[in-house]
Amino acid sequence: MVQLTSLVLKDHLNADVTFAPLDITNGVATTVSSTGVPIGDKTASFAVSKTAAGKRKVTLKVVLPTVQDSIVAGVSKPTVVRIAYCNIDFSFEGTSSLVERQDMLAAVKAMLADTTQIKPLIEQLANPY
Repeated sequence: MVQLTSLVLKDHLNADVTFAPLDITNGVATTVSSTGVPIGDKTASFAVSKTAAGKRKVTLKVVLPTVQDSIVAGVSKPTVVRIAYCNIDFSFEGTSSLVERQDMLAAVKAMLADTTQIKPLIEQLANPY
């Protein structure tokens, strides 16, 4: 088991963004980075589950809302104008080895670090050709 503690992730400027533990509900651990206005809370969550077929599934999610103040009847109120989502699912056979799982993690880390193909897909929304 993994203890739920603060999670520090980097933003695009390489600054630390701290996600503090919020709760664990139905096996899903949720952390939050809050500015004090809950509607704009950034969340990172993770879980490990077992499918009916005996596979192990690891799910990682990050949710980053963009909040702007809007004026409604002369009153300023924070409003979510859009949300960016990332869902990463790993699926392993029940018989998978530690090395196989380590190789998958290394491959995904390398893929996300690729600046030639993957970075432009995400940042520029550039289609591969």
